Amino acid sequence: MTILLLEDEYPAAERLQRLLLQAVPEAQVLAVLDTVAGALAWLAVHPAPDLILSDIQLADGLSLEIWEQAVVLSPVIFTTAFDAYAIRAFQANSVAYLLKPVKLAELQAAIAKLHATRKAWLNEELSQASPHSSLSIERLLDALPRAYKTRFLVRQGEQLLPLPVAEAAWFLSRNETVTLVAADGRRFVLDYTLEQLEGLLDPARFFRLNRQLIAQLPAVRRLHPHFGGKLLVELHPAPAEEVLVSREKAPALKAWLEG
Repeated sequence: MTILLLEDEYPAAERLQRLLLQAVPEAQVLAVLDTVAGALAWLAVHPAPDLILSDIQLADGLSLEIWEQAVVLSPVIFTTAFDAYAIRAFQANSVAYLLKPVKLAELQAAIAKLHATRKAWLNEELSQASPHSSLSIERLLDALPRAYKTRFLVRQGEQLLPLPVAEAAWFLSRNETVTLVAADGRRFVLDYTLEQLEGLLDPARFFRLNRQLIAQLPAVRRLHPHFGGKLLVELHPAPAEEVLVSREKAPALKAWLEG
């Protein structure tokens, strides 16, 4: 297994290389890079490695910028000391998010998950492939499990508090500001758009009702028929304004509620 390591702290890079050799004895670390610019330059001239192990914060910015600026097909395991920095990580081909200091068992589990996904996908592809067909890397990446956000770092006065996603009732966008409303009525302003939240939240638990609002399943109390085939959604806590779902989106909402 070939691995590209992105880490800007020398002791952490050394420790990760030792852990990698324990987790995957045949692992070959192709390069250790500490900047976004260096990683982009390396990826532009080298074949894609089997795996990228990347810190979120590098010397010149967030490593997530790499996936925003280039097409990177390699799966990635992110490491970070601060979960809040993984804001845009779902746009990358992520296998896992490991908090520092990374533990051997967690690294082994993440690599095992990657191997299991690849094996299942390859077996399916080989069973369906014709003698002249080729395997699609993109389909492998699509099959990788996605981790969804589990908490938000919210401001309460002068403090920053971790708020579990399970405590969110709904998210409202007004005047380019997104507010998280908790199940107990507390309100927190978030530095996200609803579009970003759609990629971060588990679609089995969250549904975008309209342009302004995303709700979590327990917050949806009742549906009421409305004019023109629309649905009026009763939420708890109740928003200040009516929440309407379009006629076109109503069937998807009902299917989501039924599970």
